Amino acid sequence: MRGLFYQLVLSIVLSAACHCFADEQSFDSIATIFEKRCVSCHNANEPKGGFLIESNNAFQSGGESGVAIVIGRPEESLLVEMVSGDEPEMPKGKEKLTPDEVEQIRQWIANGAKWPKDRKLADRSLVDNDWWSLKSLTHVELPTSDLKTDANPIDLFVQAKLNEKGLRPSPPADRRTMIRRLFFDLTGLPPTTDEVDEFCSEDDPAAYSNLVDRLLESPRYGERWARHWLDVVHYGDTHGYDKDKQRPNAWPYRDYVIRAFNTDKPYARFVEEQIAGDVLWPDSADGIEAMGFIAAGPWDYIGHAEVPETKTDGKIARHLDRDDMVANTIGTFCSLTIHCAQCHQHKFDPITQEDYYRLHAVFSALDRTDREYYQDDVTQRKFVELSQTKSTLERALHEIEDPLKRLAGDEYVKLGQRIDEASKSKDETTNQSSAYGYHSAIATHETDTKWVQVDLGASTELRRVALRPCYDDFNSIGPGFGFPVRFRIDVSDDPSFEKSVRTLSERHSETFSNDVKNPGLEPFMTHASKEDGIGGRYVRVTASKLAKRSNDFNFALAELQVFDTAENNVALGKEVTSLDSVEAMPRWAKKNLTDGEFPKTSNTSDDRERLIAERESLLLKSADSETIGRRERLQKDIAKVVEEISKLPTPSKVFVGGIHHGNGNFVGTGPTSGKPRPIFVLARGQVTNPMHEVPPGALAALDFQPYQFALDTNSNEGERRVALARWVTDHDHPLTWRSIVNRVWLYHFGRGLVDTPNDFGRNGGLPTHPDLLDWLAIYFRDNGGSFKQLHKLIVTSETYQQSSSHNVAAEKIDSGNTLLWKQNRRRLEAEAIRDSVLAVSGKLDLSMGGPGWQDFVIEHPEHSPHYEYGLADPEDAKTWRRSVYRFIVRSQTQPWMTSLDCADPSMRVDKRNESLSSIQALALLNNGFMLTQSKHFAERVSETSGDISVQVDTAYRIALGTPLPESARHQLVQFAEQNGLPYLCRLLFNLNAFTFVD
Repeated sequence: MRGLFYQLVLSIVLSAACHCFADEQSFDSIATIFEKRCVSCHNANEPKGGFLIESNNAFQSGGESGVAIVIGRPEESLLVEMVSGDEPEMPKGKEKLTPDEVEQIRQWIANGAKWPKDRKLADRSLVDNDWWSLKSLTHVELPTSDLKTDANPIDLFVQAKLNEKGLRPSPPADRRTMIRRLFFDLTGLPPTTDEVDEFCSEDDPAAYSNLVDRLLESPRYGERWARHWLDVVHYGDTHGYDKDKQRPNAWPYRDYVIRAFNTDKPYARFVEEQIAGDVLWPDSADGIEAMGFIAAGPWDYIGHAEVPETKTDGKIARHLDRDDMVANTIGTFCSLTIHCAQCHQHKFDPITQEDYYRLHAVFSALDRTDREYYQDDVTQRKFVELSQTKSTLERALHEIEDPLKRLAGDEYVKLGQRIDEASKSKDETTNQSSAYGYHSAIATHETDTKWVQVDLGASTELRRVALRPCYDDFNSIGPGFGFPVRFRIDVSDDPSFEKSVRTLSERHSETFSNDVKNPGLEPFMTHASKEDGIGGRYVRVTASKLAKRSNDFNFALAELQVFDTAENNVALGKEVTSLDSVEAMPRWAKKNLTDGEFPKTSNTSDDRERLIAERESLLLKSADSETIGRRERLQKDIAKVVEEISKLPTPSKVFVGGIHHGNGNFVGTGPTSGKPRPIFVLARGQVTNPMHEVPPGALAALDFQPYQFALDTNSNEGERRVALARWVTDHDHPLTWRSIVNRVWLYHFGRGLVDTPNDFGRNGGLPTHPDLLDWLAIYFRDNGGSFKQLHKLIVTSETYQQSSSHNVAAEKIDSGNTLLWKQNRRRLEAEAIRDSVLAVSGKLDLSMGGPGWQDFVIEHPEHSPHYEYGLADPEDAKTWRRSVYRFIVRSQTQPWMTSLDCADPSMRVDKRNESLSSIQALALLNNGFMLTQSKHFAERVSETSGDISVQVDTAYRIALGTPLPESARHQLVQFAEQNGLPYLCRLLFNLNAFTFVD
C-alpha cells in the first residue's frame, strides 16, 4: 500500500470542489497544518514520493490502496489513513500530527475538502508559535539578591544577570551628571545653572525623587516624549511622494500626543483613541485628533487625487495606503513586521497572507482626509448630538421614501440618473453683457470692512433679498469671484445706518462665526416673513470678512435684488452708494449692481431643477396625505437640525484616517456612507490578481482572543476598528505590553531590552533580560498603563543612575554593555541639541501647540512645492520655538537636522542612528542657525559682566552646567580675547560635553 501511495501524484484539492470556496476561514487551520507539517517535503521543488501539496492543481487517483481523498468520506480517504494511528506513515521521520490536527483534516474532507481559489501554500516548517514574544505574559518572581530589601525591582533583575558573568555595576554618577541626564531624558532641555547648583547642594534624601516628580509634571515632558512617539508613527506635515504637498491640518495630532503624555493618559486608552477614537469617544477632541495616527505616514497625492479608484494605478495607490495603515498599527503597537505577508506567507513569523488582508479589511473604508471637529469638548458634544439626531431623522425619512421609490419603479431611477448627469455636466457660464458688477477697492486684510447699499426711493416692506455672485473670466478666476466670506444684510430709512437699523439676515451677522463658502453662481437668498414686517428705504450689504484674491482681498457682487411683498424687484435701476469701489467701466461700476444683468449658466442647471421637481412629483404620486405630511415634518425637522449645526462656531480641521466625502477622482467611500471596500487576498500582492475575499480580523497565531472578529456581516467600518483596538489592548496580549515598555527602556538607556523595537519576530533580536521585560510589561499593564509611573520606576533605579565610565575588565566580558554594568553614554538627538542651543542663548520660545513653524521658503506651492531652507532667515524669531513644533517636510528634510541624524519622516523610525561625522562638526560650527544663536548667547553673557574672564566662566557654566576647570581657563580666555565672545560661544556649542547626555 505504501509503495503504491508514493506513486500517486496528488494535490489535495479536487476540481469538482473548486467552485465552492466561500468557507476560506475554515481552510486556514488546514492550510496551517499542511504548511507546517507537509509542504517542506511535498512541494514542486521537492515532491517526495511524487506527492504534491501546495496548491489546488488536483486530481483523484486510486487503486487497490484506496483513493487519496473521497469527498465527504474521510474514512475512505488515503490521506487520513497515512496520518492516523499510533505510528502513522506521515510526516516521515517527524513528530506525528496531534489528534486534533488529524480530526481537523477529517472534518475538512467530510465538509467537502474546500480550497479557496488560487490559494497556494508555502513551506512554514520552521515557523511556529513557540517564540518568546508570542508566549503569554505570566507572573515573574523577583530574583533573590543580597541587595537591600527595598531595592528597585529593576536592580534585582539586572544584578542577577551581572552575577551570572561575574560582573559588578558601576558606581553612581555624580549629581551634576544626574541632573543633566534627568533633564534631557524627561524634558529634552538642559537644566539652568541655578537648578544645577540647587540640586548639587541639596542634602535631602528625597531630593532626587522630588526632582523626578517635578520634571514629569512639567509641560516640557510631553513635548520630549511626543517626539519619540512621532518618530515611531512616521509623522510628517507633508504628503511625501512626487508632489509632496503640505498638510496644513496635521498638527492637531502632534498636539494630541503631547497632551496625552502630559496628562499621563492610560496607555490602553491612548492606543484605542488612535485606532478608533472617533467611534469610542466621538464627543471629545482627543477622540478625533488621535485619528491622525492612521494618516500620519506618506500619502500618494497623484495616485489618489488624480487617478480614479477604477484604474489599476488607483487601486495600487489605495492598496499601498492601507498597507501603511496596517503596518503602522501592528508595527507600532505590537512590534511585528506584518507587511512582510503582503505577497506571501511570512517566511519567518506565524503570519499568513490571510492575517495581513484581514487587517486590510479593518481599514478598507478609510482614506486620508481633513475632518471637521471642535477642539472645545462642549461644542464637539453638541455637534455629535445634533449629527446623531440628523442621522436618526434621515433614517426615518428613508423608511418613508424607500417604499415610495420602489412603487415609482424604474422611471424614478432613470430620473435620478438624469439628475446626476445634469449635475456633472459642465455649465457654460457667461456674463450677459460687458458689465460684470460692483467691485470694492482692494483691501490688505480679510477682516477689513466694506459695504454697498441701494436706495429704493421710498420706504418699502420687503419679502426677500438676493445676492447674485459675479463671474470673472480673467485668468480663469471663474464663478463666485469676490463673494464675501462673512456678511450681513441690513435695512433702514437712515442712509447712514446709524439709527432704526433692522438686520434682515441674522444668520450671517458679524457676530456669527460660521463662514460662507464660495457659492459659485448660486444666489444667496434671505427671506422675511409677513410677521417680521421688515421694511425701509435703504438696503445695505456689509462684508466683515472679505474674499481672497491672490495676495489681497476684495468684495464683489454682480447684482443686488430686493423683492417687495408682490415679488417685484424694487432695486432694479436704483441708485447705489458704497464705502469705496473700483470704477473700471464697463466691467466694474456701482451702477452695475442694479442693472438687472448678472451671469447665468446654460440650461443645465434649469434642467436639473426641472428633473428634481419631476422626480419629486413621481415619488409622491402614490403617497397618501398622512405620508406626505409625515415626510414634510421630517424634512422640516432635518432643516432645523441643519440650521442648528450651521449656528455652531467655525469648526477646526484635522488630517486623519476617515471617510472621505470627495468628488472628482478622489471619491472615497463617502458616497456609499463609508461602506467598507471588499478586500481579497492578492496573489503575490498584485491588485490585478485577487483571490478569495476575507473578512476583518487579526493574527491567527495569537489565541488570547478569536482572530476573526465577532462582527455582523453588515457591521460598519467603525465597529471593525473598535474590534481591532480591543484586540490590541487586550489584557492578555503578549506583544502590546512588551513592545511599549521596551520602547520606553530604549529612550532611557539608548538600547532596548530587545534591540529591535519594531521587530519582535524571528528576524529580530532576543531580549537580553527576558524576565525583566515581562515583569515591566505586567507592572505597566496592571498599574493602569501609566507612563509617568514607569518612568519613575526606571530613573530611580540604581541601574539607571550608574556612571557611564569605562571598565576595561567588564568590557572584555560584555563589550556592548548588554548586561548593563554601566550607563550608556549617548549623544543628544538633533531636536535636543537645537533646543539646548536656544535655551542656552536665551532665545527659546516655549509657546505650545498650534501650526508648525517653518524654517524654509516655499517655491511653486501650487504644483510641486520646493522647500528652500537656504532662503530662510535664521533671525526669524518665529522659528525659535521647540523643535517638536517644526513643520516636517518629507521630500526635502532639514539639512542641519538631517546631518545630526534626525528621523526620516517617510520611515517608521524605531531608534535613531547615532553617527559621528565631519559633516556634523561643520554643521554645528558654520550653520546660520548656530552663528545666529552664538551671537545671541554672547549678548546674553555680556550682560553679566564687562570682564572677559568672568564672561568666559559664565558662558561655560550656562552651556555645560558645570564650573570652568582652572586647567582650561587660560586657554579659553585667550581664545575669547583673540576671536571674540561669539566665537567662544560657537566653540562651547561644539564641545562633546554639550552634545552628549553625560
